[in-house]
Amino acid sequence: MFNKTNGRSFSRDGQKDSGGRKTDDRRSKSFSNGHNNSSSNNGDNYSRGRSSSGNRSSGFSGSRGGFGGGNRGGGRGGRKMSVFNDISKFINKSNVKEINEVPEIYIPENTFTSLNIDERLKKNILDCGYANPTLIQDKSIPSILAGRDLVGIANTGTGKTAAFLLPLINKVLKNKKEMVIILAPTRELAVQIDDEFKKFTKGLKIWSICAVGGMPIFKQIKDFRYDHNFVIGTPGRLKDLIERGVINIKEFSTIVLDESDRMLDMGFVDDMKFLMREIPKPHQTLFFSATVSPAVSTIIKEFLVDPVSIQVKTRDTAASIDQDVVHVKGKEKMSVLHDLLIDPDFEKVIIFGKTKLGVDKIHKNLQILGHKSIAIHGDKRPRERNFAIKSFKDNHAKILIATDVAARGLDIPNVSHVINYDLPSTYEDYIHRIGRTGRAGKVGKALTFID
Repeated sequence: MFNKTNGRSFSRDGQKDSGGRKTDDRRSKSFSNGHNNSSSNNGDNYSRGRSSSGNRSSGFSGSRGGFGGGNRGGGRGGRKMSVFNDISKFINKSNVKEINEVPEIYIPENTFTSLNIDERLKKNILDCGYANPTLIQDKSIPSILAGRDLVGIANTGTGKTAAFLLPLINKVLKNKKEMVIILAPTRELAVQIDDEFKKFTKGLKIWSICAVGGMPIFKQIKDFRYDHNFVIGTPGRLKDLIERGVINIKEFSTIVLDESDRMLDMGFVDDMKFLMREIPKPHQTLFFSATVSPAVSTIIKEFLVDPVSIQVKTRDTAASIDQDVVHVKGKEKMSVLHDLLIDPDFEKVIIFGKTKLGVDKIHKNLQILGHKSIAIHGDKRPRERNFAIKSFKDNHAKILIATDVAARGLDIPNVSHVINYDLPSTYEDYIHRIGRTGRAGKVGKALTFID
């Protein structure tokens, strides 16, 4: 068992934590030596609940149908992978005709300067370029500041992260004994939340630890030797660290579940319930989701106490996304894709494949055709995924090919097109896929290949 002692000792001058910060003023925590130091990668692998096998046909090699949806995957027992193929849902013409068209402006009831939060935090918010709260921030922050449980239903890209981080940072500033645990479905989203946290807490001497699956666990264990008030991570890895005695869940008074619908889709329901049962009562629970499925409703009823419910989404998909289908029956899918990508309007494109092997095949064939592309999926090392995402963000590659889970939570600006090369498994997957475009007032286009 890996247990903390009550004593604390100062870290060495100039030592840096996992975020690159010097820890001169950050106190380290001593641990006993009886822990398990294995570098297990238990939990949160992207293949969780998904098939990692390739598709039946060979795509660019000449077989009709390519990597199209509906092929048999190598899932459990070789069963057929499900697809969502309601064509009517893939067609929705946007009324927004011009990129520079002025969107409807939300006038908030509050401003960041008027909120009852620490002045130092207000300064950091303004320094980060935030002027006024978004709708989800405006409606959520006062209730979170009041200590209420909250259910927030909102589309991606609406500012949910700041909606829960800002009031919780203020909570810790008021009482440095407060401890917050934040759950995210993927390592990329957890890292993005941690990056936002670091921006808002600059100079405030409040620290976080990001603990995600697929990364060496021993390095994360060492991070817990240092002072922290926030733990951000994926459910499986956090449960693992609790069971090893690295995290004492009894110290926490607030739990946040971000993109809860996706965590349920990925099979983390038992891990989520474990964490919510173990955190001591009374505690504050913040629950954010893009959709409300029966499974989501069950979790809300079981674990939240008299929650404030805030729904800011008015439709499943943003009005700024033009949706259409591409009929490929009788055609070579890769050739159709190539013809689309050579159009100059396809400036920055995310292509979704159904399996990891399928994504690799699409990537290989696009490179053969001369396209600057890069791929991410669960079998890629964290360093490879980070390099791929950075290359795409920095426009070194104009095409990113991804599986659903690998791309979940990515916030990449100026994506002009999303292409569903393979059909999604569910309508919720479709919504999350196309939500990568048409963000921040920009117009985007989503195309779905249909046999």
